[in-house]
Amino acid sequence: MPDRSPKNNWYQNLNLEQKSKWYGQIADAYNRTRPRYPEQLVKRAVEIAQLSTNAKILEIGCATGTATTTFAELGFSLVCIEPNAEFCQILMRNCAAYEKVKIINTTFEEWELEKSQFDAVLAATSFHWVSSEVGYVKTAETLKTDGYLILLWNTPPQPTQEIYQKLLDPIYQTYAPDIKGYEAIATHQKNINGMGNKVIDSGKFQNLVSEELICEVTYKVDDYIALLSTLSPYIAMDSEQRHTLFANLRTSLHNYHGKTINLSFLSALQVAQKNFSTLSLGRVRE
Repeated sequence: MPDRSPKNNWYQNLNLEQKSKWYGQIADAYNRTRPRYPEQLVKRAVEIAQLSTNAKILEIGCATGTATTTFAELGFSLVCIEPNAEFCQILMRNCAAYEKVKIINTTFEEWELEKSQFDAVLAATSFHWVSSEVGYVKTAETLKTDGYLILLWNTPPQPTQEIYQKLLDPIYQTYAPDIKGYEAIATHQKNINGMGNKVIDSGKFQNLVSEELICEVTYKVDDYIALLSTLSPYIAMDSEQRHTLFANLRTSLHNYHGKTINLSFLSALQVAQKNFSTLSLGRVRE
């Protein structure tokens, strides 16, 4: 899922090299501040996808391992595709203890297809970065006949709407009026549902199961500002504008909250099975 919502697909206009380098400057902040995926949802995804302990998973765009390590802890073999070199360095450190994790520094589009080799393909807040012309077809091809696509989504942790309107919106209106600093949970739910619909509309998958949790977290104010720095709308900003915006947000939050702030985010799973009818049609046509 994009940093604000899946409906904003401007990132699809970036070429593969630009996508690969996009997060390079904020890799450490990303690793430190992006929320992990709830173990409850991960185990539920494993249950829906009927993954045995010897299952082999392909992960697309694993970043620093915010989902990878949880699946590795459960004993699965993972082949992890990550295009960003800085992310890969951190990912290797985070996964050093897991012998069954293999990391490949490339894009999914450029990765050499291993046909019908994986029990599941996992993408954790990353599938939107893959070209739609490639993503569904190549994912289906790399899955075994009875394989599953597992999508996990974390929306950016944010303060309550009351806090946003009272403290932060005036700052955004002054220093970054084009940035939407708050989005309602219902908006995120609608956008994530839209991503699930695209999976089914591709014709490559069926029997979509969707579940979600609303998670509450407490961040240090400075870590919350660092979290914002990992979101694409802020990465794309002029550095001076970003610095001014963050300085004012930090001051306002420190004055009102002190050192910490309570945030919430939506965490969701979408699991779909490889479409048997599509597979059968393909064989007839061959």
